[in-house]
Amino acid sequence: MTQQQLAEKVGIKFQQIQKYETGMNRISASRLWDISEALSVPVAYFFEGMDGAEAAQSAEAGHSALPGDILADKEALELVRSYYAIPENQRRRLFELARVLSDAAA
Repeated sequence: MTQQQLAEKVGIKFQQIQKYETGMNRISASRLWDISEALSVPVAYFFEGMDGAEAAQSAEAGHSALPGDILADKEALELVRSYYAIPENQRRRLFELARVLSDAAA
């Protein structure tokens, strides 16, 4: 799959895919989810080969660890489905709000 094809499936410009690939821009969890869906792979695919120490170092500091399979929780799965039903521009605003609220609670 080309960067252009992936970008079209995810709904962004291919230049943004290039920035993710080169590490120029960090990728949000929601965007990583979108990319995993477009590629038909689980999100965990992007972390294969990392041991626990590397995974912990790559996680953002100050956030609590999540259960191994958070989407096994019915409420979490319903939340994710509802989130992706929201139009993208509103979804981004909601994501930013959630990030601010989680930082404030930490």
